[in-house]
Amino acid sequence: MRWLLVMAWLVCSLAHAQLDYKLEPRRIADGVWLVEGSTDNFSTDNGGAVVNVGFIETQQGVVVIDTGISKRYGEALRAAIGKVTDKPILKVILTHHHPDHAFGNQAFRDVPIAALKETTRLLAEQGDGMAENMYRIVGDWMRGTEVVLPTETVETGTVQIGGRSLQLLALRGHTGADLAILDEQTGVLFAGDILFYQRALTTPNTPGLDVWLADVDQLQALPWKQIVPGHGPLTTDDAPFVQMRDYLGWLDGLLRTGAEQGAEMNELIRAPIPERFAAVTLTRFELIRSVSHLYPRYESTRMERVDQ
Repeated sequence: MRWLLVMAWLVCSLAHAQLDYKLEPRRIADGVWLVEGSTDNFSTDNGGAVVNVGFIETQQGVVVIDTGISKRYGEALRAAIGKVTDKPILKVILTHHHPDHAFGNQAFRDVPIAALKETTRLLAEQGDGMAENMYRIVGDWMRGTEVVLPTETVETGTVQIGGRSLQLLALRGHTGADLAILDEQTGVLFAGDILFYQRALTTPNTPGLDVWLADVDQLQALPWKQIVPGHGPLTTDDAPFVQMRDYLGWLDGLLRTGAEQGAEMNELIRAPIPERFAAVTLTRFELIRSVSHLYPRYESTRMERVDQ
């Protein structure tokens, strides 16, 4: 019996040790740190750590930008921040409500968590369903994770936090409520999921690809020096804007042409992926999802109503 207990303890300890995010913040500018996520899909191998999370060290404390996929991730992020600075955490700012960006909130319940008003509404409305889905996909990494809503509504425009000027922009293209943050001191732009780079974009909540394209233009016009996309590598040039505009234009054209020609949804999900997107991960997977999310809208614009 004693040996069985020892073996059970060893198995549990090993399983616990394997559920380690091993977050390593990278300093990308004066006082600005990035925790870069994978460009793969959610899985038990990566624990859902597929998002770029950042934090800014101000004179008075730390501003955290997004909290990650789970309670465990949020705790790991907080521990990683503590290894960089002993300053207190002043505030968390969420770019939007999706689980990979907001489900680490539990680890920051003792500080203000700020978001757009609509982000809070969407998280309250969709959070439990998204949590169930994440539990199915990444398993034990989500253990103990609960939806924690923001406690503050952000004011857009330039705000002062801890002596640092941050420009907050309210956008809509990805979810209908998207926030981008520009650190005016360093020019680091945290674009949230308005920008995907080298990873195919996701479309479940978009109000429209035209709206998204307008957001890309607005962000590109800012005085940025470095770009942190929601997913994908850090850049110092405009490559994420170029790729996003190209990808959104291709996807819109595919859906629009398909609707004009009366194509079936199954035809579009098998459409060839342009060679220029060969290095972009998950293109086929996300094309299938985007067609299912968006194609009915395109079809409806081409069909005459028969009930009037």
